[in-house]
Amino acid sequence: MAHKQDGDIETLILALPETAGSALYGMIDVLAAAGRLWQEMVGTEMSGKSFRTRIVSLRKNTFRCGNGIPVHPDVVVRDDPPCDILILPELWLAMDEDLSGRYPELIDWIRAKYRAGAHLYSACSGSVLLAATGLLDGREATSHWAYADLFRTHYPKVRFQAEPNLVFADPGGRIVTAGGASSWHDLALHIIARHLDPEEALRIAKVYLLKWHGEGQLPYASLVRYRPHADSVVRKVQDWLAENFAEPAAVTQAVSRSGIPERSLKRRFGAATGSTLIHYVQNLRIEKAKRILERESCPSEDVAARVGYENPAFFRRLFKRSTGLTPAKYRSMFRPFRQDHHAELAE
Repeated sequence: MAHKQDGDIETLILALPETAGSALYGMIDVLAAAGRLWQEMVGTEMSGKSFRTRIVSLRKNTFRCGNGIPVHPDVVVRDDPPCDILILPELWLAMDEDLSGRYPELIDWIRAKYRAGAHLYSACSGSVLLAATGLLDGREATSHWAYADLFRTHYPKVRFQAEPNLVFADPGGRIVTAGGASSWHDLALHIIARHLDPEEALRIAKVYLLKWHGEGQLPYASLVRYRPHADSVVRKVQDWLAENFAEPAAVTQAVSRSGIPERSLKRRFGAATGSTLIHYVQNLRIEKAKRILERESCPSEDVAARVGYENPAFFRRLFKRSTGLTPAKYRSMFRPFRQDHHAELAE
C-alpha cells in the first residue's frame, strides 16, 4: 500500500474478477512514477505532489482477475475509502455482456463518490461499468470500438463515440472515458497532466515510451463485423458481397440476386445488419483497401481500382472519412509493422 504524504492525490483503482491485469498494474506503475521517476533519473528535485494509488475491491482477500493475475486489494468498497480520483480500468467482457444488476453495491458507491466530488476515469470496457451507474446517460462516452453495439442495445441513453481516444462526458472534465485496450496510456497521461502538471505528463511519456494516440481509434477499428441474424435472404446477399464487393454496380447486382424488390431488401438488410446496403459495400471495400495498403506498395490509384472505385479522389475521401487517415498515412502507420513482423518470421 502507498503511504499517504502531504499533498498526495488520493487515487483508487477498482479491481474486479473481470479486470484486465495489464491495465490495472500498468496504471498503478505509471501513476506511482509521476513526480518521482524522471527526477531520480536526471537528478532533479522531486515534485511536490504525487498520486497515492491504491487498489479498491469488493473484498480484502487476494483473488485472481482476468487471465489469472493475482490481485491483493488495499481497501474495500464497504469501508468507503476517500478518493480524489476513481479509475475503472479495462474489463474482460464479451461484446454483448451487460453489467446491469451485477454489482449493485458497487454501482451505488461509484455514484456516491461522484456526488462527493471525485473525478471518474474509465479505460476501455471500464466505461461499460460506468454506463451501468447511469452517470453517462445523456452524455458522450467512448470505449473499445467493438462495444458500439453493446452501448446501442443496453445503454441507448449514452451518446457513444467510437472514434475518439478520450471523451469528456461533462464540461468540467470530472468524467472522462478512454477508448480501447492500450488507451489507458492516454488516460494515464491525461490524469498526470490534469492533476499534476502537463510537463510531468510529457516526462513520463518519455520515460515509459508512451505514445499519445492522437489519431483516435478509427485506424484500428474493423469496419466489417458480423451481426448474427436469421434472415436467409440477407445472409445470401452478404455471402455474395463478401466475394464480389469490388464488382461494378455491386449494390444493383446484389438487389438483383436477392430475388426480392429493392425497397424490401434494403429494409430487411438494415434490420438484420444495422447498416445500409451501400454503407456495407463501402465498408467491405475500405477493409480490403486497408489490407492492400498494409501488405503492398502499389499507388493508391491502383488500390482504389482494385476495390471497386474508378475515381481515386473519391476513394481517398471515403478512406479518410472511414479511418481518420489518408491512404498514405495509413500505410506508413501499419506497413512498417508488417515488414518487420514478416522479416522476423522469415529468420
